[in-house]
Amino acid sequence: MKERILTILEDFGVERRSVTDNVHFVKDLGFDSLDTVDLMMKLEKEFGLRIPDEDYHKLSTLNKLMVYLEEEQSVMYEAA
Repeated sequence: MKERILTILEDFGVERRSVTDNVHFVKDLGFDSLDTVDLMMKLEKEFGLRIPDEDYHKLSTLNKLMVYLEEEQSVMYEAA
């Protein structure tokens, strides 16, 4: 999962070596609101899920994003 996210982040010009689990998308990587929306859309497409707009603010670091995606995928598999 982390590799897939890192590949998406590269689309934004982010170098893999600058990304740690606690990297903050806005504070450390300089993402603005449009970047955040674009990132969420790419993640939705990559992982086949829907991320509600109200959850965006919760996903401020790579670690928080990975935990969220793992939980969402777990729920999807349980429902199937």
